[in-house]
Amino acid sequence: MADFAPVELAMFPLESAPLPDEDLPLHIFEPRYAALVRDCMDTADPRFGVVLISRGREVGGGDTRCDVGTLARITECADAGSGRYMLRCRVGERIRVCDWLPDDPYPRAKVRFWPDQPGHPVTAAQLLEVEDRVVALFERIAAARGVRLPAREVVLGYPVVDPADTGQRLYALACRVPMGPAGLLPCGDAVGGRSIGPLG
Repeated sequence: MADFAPVELAMFPLESAPLPDEDLPLHIFEPRYAALVRDCMDTADPRFGVVLISRGREVGGGDTRCDVGTLARITECADAGSGRYMLRCRVGERIRVCDWLPDDPYPRAKVRFWPDQPGHPVTAAQLLEVEDRVVALFERIAAARGVRLPAREVVLGYPVVDPADTGQRLYALACRVPMGPAGLLPCGDAVGGRSIGPLG
């Protein structure tokens, strides 16, 4: 694997861990993160790192943070006034924190980009089997709740995912099943999540 030099990034610790190729909407109201947004929007590529808070809360600081996360790029930013912002972000590649820097005025860290490692190829039949299991799981959930399940492509997330991209399809599936995304991020590749455990 290529040796990526550390880069300094603004960081946004959250109580949930987004996976690559997810959309990430954020309502920014805390002054330190409003400053983060303004600084990011002053750059040609407005982006920041996202990591899971392992202990503590998003508001107020004093949290304990995981060292594996993702890169988020701001795709839309609306100024809501009074120092508040509404963001739409797109989650991209994984990152690993090398060193946390002082929170001045917001969390910052030196990180390395952590691309998926080459793994065993997934056949169309294997991917279809996983998709069938995910759909079956959601059919059971929908039946238990007495609700109607959307169309298969909606359940699988394919309106916003390239059906030809196996990695995107697997991350899209991982985003939808009831397991912790933070446990999936350290996998060597998107395919690694296939064997984490049974679905339902």
